[in-house]
Amino acid sequence: MDELHHISAADALRAFRSRQLSPVELTEAVIARAERTEPVVNALCHRFFDEALRQAKRAERRYAGQDGPPRPLEGLPTVVKEDEPVTGHPWTQGSLRYRDVVAGHTSLFVRRLLDAGVIVHARSTASEFASAAFTHSALWGVTRNPWNPEFSPGGSSGGSGAALAAGSTVLATGSDTAGSIRVPASFSGVVGFKPPHGRVPVDPPYHLDTYVHSGVLARTVADVALMQNVVAGPHPGDVGSLRPRHVLPDPAELGRDLRGMRIALSEDLGDWAVDPEVRRNTREFGERLRAAGARVEEVALPVPRAQVLRAAAIHFHHGFGAAVAADGRKPGAPLTPYAQAFARWAAEGAAGAGVLDGFAIESDLYRPVGELLERFDALVCPTAATRGLVAGEDYLDHGPEVDGERLGHYLESLLALPFNIMNRCPVLAVPSGVADNGVPTGVQIVGRPFDDTTPFRVGAAVEQRPHWPEVGT
Repeated sequence: MDELHHISAADALRAFRSRQLSPVELTEAVIARAERTEPVVNALCHRFFDEALRQAKRAERRYAGQDGPPRPLEGLPTVVKEDEPVTGHPWTQGSLRYRDVVAGHTSLFVRRLLDAGVIVHARSTASEFASAAFTHSALWGVTRNPWNPEFSPGGSSGGSGAALAAGSTVLATGSDTAGSIRVPASFSGVVGFKPPHGRVPVDPPYHLDTYVHSGVLARTVADVALMQNVVAGPHPGDVGSLRPRHVLPDPAELGRDLRGMRIALSEDLGDWAVDPEVRRNTREFGERLRAAGARVEEVALPVPRAQVLRAAAIHFHHGFGAAVAADGRKPGAPLTPYAQAFARWAAEGAAGAGVLDGFAIESDLYRPVGELLERFDALVCPTAATRGLVAGEDYLDHGPEVDGERLGHYLESLLALPFNIMNRCPVLAVPSGVADNGVPTGVQIVGRPFDDTTPFRVGAAVEQRPHWPEVGT
């Protein structure tokens, strides 16, 4: 019970049903943990602890057979990334210019979680407009990695990843446009899922942006599956949402036997600079797959990073980047330097190209991956190439140094980005190990388009739970 704050959601639900644990006890433990860790980690920008305890008491009554039956996620403390609107909550999007905005509606995605019984005890920090792969802002300050506070937990859903690792929540939400779920999952040692585009409804207008995904993070594969089964499915507010609703099997029922499965392993997607420790941990993950019975083959896969960055810049320049640039031109507080730099990078990287030019590059990038997935059930590769991004660093004119190479832009260190381009592929991000600086590393399990089950089967078969950091104690 001393580490109740790190209990899995699946274990908590079983304990709630058997009346061995109360939602009130769990919520109290998570709140106490947040109060200890937040002075260091700074992952929670809004707190609703009193209301959370009231909701926990109502959940307790449901498990006692009063006030109706318990819902699928009844009584589980959950942080919601601050870029998602929730009626009555502040909706600053990490920006000084929106510091006084209060949401008048709840997003389609979050509404499903609330209807399933989660308790939103806090909102998690994100970079301004979710425009960076690290998490700090002029409004909320620097969010730090519980494993090593000198480093960022990644971004833009960094507050969610950090809160899970610290034990100040049980479940968390994120959004993923260039790896913003999977990168924090990697650096925080947790699990995150980028669903295929359309699997989870997104609010307009970004529901029509194929790079954009709303998704979930947790500490175990089973917990992510629990959440994913709640948020997935068509919605009349999103014309791109997929029918029929896809239901993941319980990972506990999938077993740990991968015999008959063929998995491709790439350490670098062809030409991406990758830190030696990230490579080592990726290879060791491959050995765990082999031990589970899978046939694992190391493959030479050409996904040129220059082409990935070109395609992404074109896409962002004609959508998300343009929106950030337009915000920067409005009267009000200035945007953070990194948000301004993101809009400039997209404009310069697009270099006059049109949307169709971007589509052509995206098609060329997917073809070798698509051909590979005709022969293999899944592809495994690193999530991020580096052992971490420094907390508070803007990376305005350079990227991190990786394997002796100084990258020109930090996006070059994100092997997550190609799969926003190949956005119909489901991608489960899971831990692969820990680097010598104490920061976790991770891999992505990439499935065939719309085959969500296989990545969960692979991830569940080889899952290893880490010993969580004791920051703040």
